[in-house]
Amino acid sequence: MPINVSKELPASDALKQEKIFVMDEDRAQTQDIRPLNILILNLMPEKERTELQLLRLLGNTPLQVNISFLRTATHRPTHVSPHHLDNFYTTFEEVKNRRFDGLIITGAPVEQIAFEDVTYWDELTTIMDWAAANVTSTLHICWGAQAGLYYHYGVRKYELPGKCFGIYEHQIADPTVKLVRGFDDIFHAPHSRFTSVSREAIEANPDLTLLSVSEQGAPFIIMSNDAKNIMITGHLEYDATTLAEEYERDHERGVDTPIPENYFPNDDINERPPHRWRSHSHLLFSNWLNYYVYQETPFEWD
Repeated sequence: MPINVSKELPASDALKQEKIFVMDEDRAQTQDIRPLNILILNLMPEKERTELQLLRLLGNTPLQVNISFLRTATHRPTHVSPHHLDNFYTTFEEVKNRRFDGLIITGAPVEQIAFEDVTYWDELTTIMDWAAANVTSTLHICWGAQAGLYYHYGVRKYELPGKCFGIYEHQIADPTVKLVRGFDDIFHAPHSRFTSVSREAIEANPDLTLLSVSEQGAPFIIMSNDAKNIMITGHLEYDATTLAEEYERDHERGVDTPIPENYFPNDDINERPPHRWRSHSHLLFSNWLNYYVYQETPFEWD
């Protein structure tokens, strides 16, 4: 949240030069405050797990947030009860005449399928087109980030030689950008994906800014220059044990998935992995909510 100080306070200019969020008294007195309306398009198979992960992060700010969950109408999920979907989810047809302050598009287990071959691709692109005029800022996660980069900016994904699976170090390109304000120069984040996007393609696109890369140089945090779209290629929302559960699930299915890198202490799957990315998860979501949603969204959309 911003610091509210007098414009005449000597420290005010220094704080602004250091990129500390300062709001002068005149602006503060004219602000109207209302709850933020956030729509979550949950494409993950285990919907209740993803709901909890995201709500933990969205609920850890002083802002009041109203949450609506969206599901695809063209694909009926099978890993969640119909009762849960009917009671807590809506379809695009039911919200298309509303406006939202923020939208989150999650990952999905379809990354090895061509975008146009995904059963709900046309529905997703309709939602992304609608969001351009009816949502202040959209946060795309993992496959959702790849879909946003491809559809909006023509950045294609490519298949990796092996699954990117584990906890990796990342670097910040510019710590003064509001989205990564408060981040350490080097921080950790989980990844679980078979595909990636080209760093060269992102850096060559005049509409995109690359804010963070992994230790291997792969793009991690990408933002459109108008801040309408923010893409996170990994899973900062994951719990400490999520990768362990994915690893166990793959092996139960007979899938030869390697042990997640840099995850289990001593690579011992019987050891509980430490949660080394929690603080940056909270920072990312609170920065997005505050700077790119709350501070930018109109009090009355009309």
